[in-house]
Amino acid sequence: MELADYTRILRKRWWIIVVAVLLTAGSAFAFSKLQHPRYEAIAEVVIEPARPDWGLAQSAKMLLRTYMTVADSNGWAQEVIDRLELPMTPDQLRSRAHFAAEDDRMVIKIQIEDYDGEQANRIAKAWADLLINWREEQNAKQRKEDRVYAYLRDEPRYIQSWPKTKIVTAAGGIFGLVIAGVVILFLEWLEAGIVRTPQDLERQLNLVVMAAIPSTD
Repeated sequence: MELADYTRILRKRWWIIVVAVLLTAGSAFAFSKLQHPRYEAIAEVVIEPARPDWGLAQSAKMLLRTYMTVADSNGWAQEVIDRLELPMTPDQLRSRAHFAAEDDRMVIKIQIEDYDGEQANRIAKAWADLLINWREEQNAKQRKEDRVYAYLRDEPRYIQSWPKTKIVTAAGGIFGLVIAGVVILFLEWLEAGIVRTPQDLERQLNLVVMAAIPSTD
């Protein structure tokens, strides 16, 4: 197909594209607005060796995942529940919590998802406090120069994690373009054998039209 063919199809079928995009994008927008908002709060606990020693720093990096494993437990989840008087079980709370150890930044990230943004903040902060207090207890058993400290980088602040209306609406619009493309291809395939203009005849027979009988209308 040549550029002129694409131009002809767009001029003829443009309304299909517009209708499909409006319908799918509009439906996606309405769907996102009907969803119950979910929120995400993140607490970052910085792990810092007591002295700038390469060996101690490497040991601390290796222990980051151990610290994360200790924090991600039913026992700690129950302590958070008791502190905040949450109406849930440890397993339910842990299903909303995600932990990550970033050894390049020496950070343990605690991510909490909840339908209440302020509650997500409180849970993240309480879990981070447990980790910090646990490190203080462990440090008390070690020499000062061998200690590894933990502190909260910033107070948790929640953001809305779902629905992301702009992304959902854009995805709906793209899906509409795909649907429109399929419909147009199908219609063009149905009409492929119909000759309406001299150009259609030339394209199908690979011949040049020298003359045409004028319409009597």
